[in-house]
Amino acid sequence: MSGDEIRDSLPEDLDVSAFVGPYQFPDNSRRRIPAIIYALVAIVLLALWLTSRDSGSGLVNDGMLYAAIGLGVFAVFVATSAWKMGVNERDALVRASQAVEFPVGHASAQQVWRGLRSRPTWRVLCYSAEEPPLKRGLVLVDAVDGAIVECLVEANPDQDDKVG
Repeated sequence: MSGDEIRDSLPEDLDVSAFVGPYQFPDNSRRRIPAIIYALVAIVLLALWLTSRDSGSGLVNDGMLYAAIGLGVFAVFVATSAWKMGVNERDALVRASQAVEFPVGHASAQQVWRGLRSRPTWRVLCYSAEEPPLKRGLVLVDAVDGAIVECLVEANPDQDDKVG
Protein backbone atom coordinates (compact mmCIF):
# COMPACT_ATOMS: atom_id res chain seq x y z
CA MET A 1 0.00 0.00 0.00
CA SER A 2 1.19 3.48 -0.75
CA GLY A 3 1.49 6.07 2.01
CA ASP A 4 -1.18 8.35 0.51
CA GLU A 5 -4.06 5.86 0.89
CA ILE A 6 -6.68 6.58 3.52
CA ARG A 7 -6.91 3.89 6.19
CA ASP A 8 -9.47 3.36 8.87
CA SER A 9 -8.19 3.41 12.44
CA LEU A 10 -9.67 3.51 15.91
CA PRO A 11 -9.57 6.75 17.85
CA GLU A 12 -6.95 6.75 20.61
CA ASP A 13 -9.54 6.54 23.40
CA LEU A 14 -10.92 3.27 21.94
CA ASP A 15 -7.55 1.59 21.38
CA VAL A 16 -7.43 -1.37 23.81
CA SER A 17 -3.68 -1.80 23.39
CA ALA A 18 -3.25 1.45 25.34
CA PHE A 19 -5.39 0.21 28.27
CA VAL A 20 -4.11 1.72 31.50
CA GLY A 21 -6.77 0.79 34.05
CA PRO A 22 -10.46 0.59 34.77
CA TYR A 23 -12.79 2.98 32.98
CA GLN A 24 -13.80 5.98 35.05
CA PHE A 25 -17.41 7.00 34.51
CA PRO A 26 -17.71 10.78 34.15
CA ASP A 27 -19.61 12.52 36.92
CA ASN A 28 -22.95 14.03 35.91
CA SER A 29 -22.09 17.23 37.75
CA ARG A 30 -20.13 18.17 34.61
CA ARG A 31 -23.51 19.14 33.13
CA ARG A 32 -23.21 22.41 35.03
CA ILE A 33 -20.71 23.69 32.44
CA PRO A 34 -23.13 23.62 29.48
CA ALA A 35 -25.88 24.93 31.78
CA ILE A 36 -23.75 28.00 32.48
CA ILE A 37 -23.07 28.43 28.76
CA TYR A 38 -26.79 28.23 27.93
CA ALA A 39 -27.57 30.76 30.66
CA LEU A 40 -24.88 33.17 29.41
CA VAL A 41 -26.15 32.97 25.83
CA ALA A 42 -29.70 33.56 27.11
CA ILE A 43 -28.53 36.65 29.02
CA VAL A 44 -26.72 38.01 25.95
CA LEU A 45 -29.78 37.47 23.75
CA LEU A 46 -32.03 39.12 26.32
CA ALA A 47 -29.64 42.09 26.62
CA LEU A 48 -29.53 42.47 22.82
CA TRP A 49 -33.31 42.36 22.64
CA LEU A 50 -33.70 44.90 25.47
CA THR A 51 -31.19 47.37 24.04
CA SER A 52 -32.03 47.09 20.34
CA ARG A 53 -35.73 46.24 20.10
CA ASP A 54 -36.81 49.85 19.44
CA SER A 55 -34.01 50.67 17.00
CA GLY A 56 -35.92 49.29 14.01
CA SER A 57 -33.08 46.94 13.15
CA GLY A 58 -34.05 43.89 11.15
CA LEU A 59 -31.47 41.84 13.05
CA VAL A 60 -33.12 42.12 16.47
CA ASN A 61 -36.75 41.06 16.85
CA ASP A 62 -38.98 39.17 19.25
CA GLY A 63 -37.37 35.91 18.17
CA MET A 64 -34.38 36.85 20.31
CA LEU A 65 -36.64 37.17 23.34
CA TYR A 66 -38.20 33.75 22.68
CA ALA A 67 -34.74 32.21 22.18
CA ALA A 68 -33.52 33.80 25.42
CA ILE A 69 -36.51 32.44 27.35
CA GLY A 70 -36.10 28.98 25.80
CA LEU A 71 -32.38 28.84 26.51
CA GLY A 72 -32.94 30.12 30.04
CA VAL A 73 -35.50 27.41 30.78
CA PHE A 74 -33.22 24.76 29.24
CA ALA A 75 -30.27 26.06 31.31
CA VAL A 76 -32.31 25.60 34.49
CA PHE A 77 -33.32 22.07 33.42
CA VAL A 78 -29.71 21.09 32.64
CA ALA A 79 -28.43 22.62 35.89
CA THR A 80 -31.00 20.75 37.97
CA SER A 81 -30.07 17.46 36.30
CA ALA A 82 -26.37 17.88 37.15
CA TRP A 83 -26.37 15.34 39.96
CA LYS A 84 -23.16 14.76 41.94
CA MET A 85 -22.56 11.01 41.97
CA GLY A 86 -21.71 9.63 45.39
CA VAL A 87 -21.60 5.95 44.44
CA ASN A 88 -19.13 4.54 41.93
CA GLU A 89 -19.36 1.25 40.03
CA ARG A 90 -17.60 -0.85 42.70
CA ASP A 91 -19.80 0.54 45.49
CA ALA A 92 -22.89 -0.24 43.39
CA LEU A 93 -21.72 -3.84 42.91
CA VAL A 94 -21.23 -4.22 46.68
CA ARG A 95 -24.65 -2.74 47.49
CA ALA A 96 -26.32 -4.94 44.86
CA SER A 97 -24.66 -8.10 46.23
CA GLN A 98 -26.01 -7.16 49.68
CA ALA A 99 -29.53 -6.65 48.27
CA VAL A 100 -29.96 -10.07 46.65
CA GLU A 101 -30.54 -13.14 48.83
CA PHE A 102 -27.81 -15.29 47.27
CA PRO A 103 -24.00 -15.25 47.14
CA VAL A 104 -23.00 -13.40 43.99
CA GLY A 105 -20.62 -14.87 41.44
CA HIS A 106 -20.49 -12.86 38.24
CA ALA A 107 -21.92 -9.34 38.18
CA SER A 108 -21.79 -6.30 35.93
CA ALA A 109 -22.88 -2.69 36.35
CA GLN A 110 -24.16 -0.24 33.79
CA GLN A 111 -24.86 3.43 34.33
CA VAL A 112 -28.35 4.55 33.29
CA TRP A 113 -30.52 7.57 33.99
CA ARG A 114 -34.08 7.64 35.28
CA GLY A 115 -36.76 10.24 35.62
CA LEU A 116 -37.32 13.62 34.03
CA ARG A 117 -34.24 15.11 35.67
CA SER A 118 -32.01 12.18 34.58
CA ARG A 119 -30.97 10.93 38.01
CA PRO A 120 -27.95 8.62 37.55
CA THR A 121 -28.57 5.02 38.53
CA TRP A 122 -26.47 1.87 38.41
CA ARG A 123 -28.17 -1.13 36.81
CA VAL A 124 -26.44 -4.19 38.26
CA LEU A 125 -26.97 -7.69 36.89
CA CYS A 126 -25.91 -10.41 39.35
CA TYR A 127 -25.62 -14.17 38.92
CA SER A 128 -25.39 -16.63 41.80
CA ALA A 129 -22.02 -18.17 42.64
CA GLU A 130 -22.96 -21.75 41.62
CA GLU A 131 -21.52 -23.11 38.41
CA PRO A 132 -23.69 -22.82 36.35
CA PRO A 133 -25.62 -20.05 38.16
CA LEU A 134 -29.08 -21.03 39.39
CA LYS A 135 -30.35 -17.51 40.19
CA ARG A 136 -29.98 -14.06 38.75
CA GLY A 137 -30.88 -10.64 40.02
CA LEU A 138 -31.32 -7.16 38.63
CA VAL A 139 -30.68 -4.37 41.13
CA LEU A 140 -31.06 -0.63 40.53
CA VAL A 141 -28.77 1.37 42.81
CA ASP A 142 -29.15 5.14 43.03
CA ALA A 143 -25.77 6.64 42.05
CA VAL A 144 -26.34 9.78 44.13
CA ASP A 145 -27.13 8.35 47.57
CA GLY A 146 -26.66 4.58 47.13
CA ALA A 147 -30.25 3.62 47.90
CA ILE A 148 -31.64 0.44 46.39
CA VAL A 149 -34.31 1.61 43.94
CA GLU A 150 -35.45 -1.84 42.86
CA CYS A 151 -34.35 -5.44 43.32
CA LEU A 152 -35.66 -8.30 41.18
CA VAL A 153 -34.51 -11.89 41.76
CA GLU A 154 -35.50 -14.98 39.77
CA ALA A 155 -34.32 -18.43 38.86
CA ASN A 156 -31.90 -18.32 35.95
CA PRO A 157 -34.15 -19.06 32.94
CA ASP A 158 -31.15 -20.24 30.93
CA GLN A 159 -30.68 -23.06 33.44
CA ASP A 160 -34.35 -24.10 33.27
CA ASP A 161 -33.97 -24.74 29.54
CA LYS A 162 -30.91 -26.96 30.07
CA VAL A 163 -32.36 -28.91 32.97
CA GLY A 164 -35.62 -29.87 31.20
